[in-house]
Amino acid sequence: MPASTIDIVFSALGDPTRRAIVERLASGDATVLELAAPFDISLPAISRHLKVLEDAGLIARGRDAQRRPCRLRPEALAKVTTWAEHTRRAWEERFERLDEYVRALQAQESYETKHRKKESHHGRRKKR
Repeated sequence: MPASTIDIVFSALGDPTRRAIVERLASGDATVLELAAPFDISLPAISRHLKVLEDAGLIARGRDAQRRPCRLRPEALAKVTTWAEHTRRAWEERFERLDEYVRALQAQESYETKHRKKESHHGRRKKR
């Protein structure tokens, strides 16, 4: 997914009202009135939110006789999921390499500590 496309999707999802609309549509198609019901904002404001989601490719609006139901476009979310998974794997690999490096440092430090103790014991005389 090109950076500009993913930026548009994340920007669209950055608003809590739009995220709530996407969550509602995850359970099935809905009309503008159905989507607007839980919000204390005007229908034109809901329509603007829907336009942003549509421009980002997250929803589609159809025609069903008198109704204009909105539906979620899962392929847009799948692209975000693919990007997120790729990013998560990259960070996990980095953290694994960092863990290996820390373990190597700890092993080196443990070895050096043991070695110093042995050297200090060899240089002392036993008391009688």
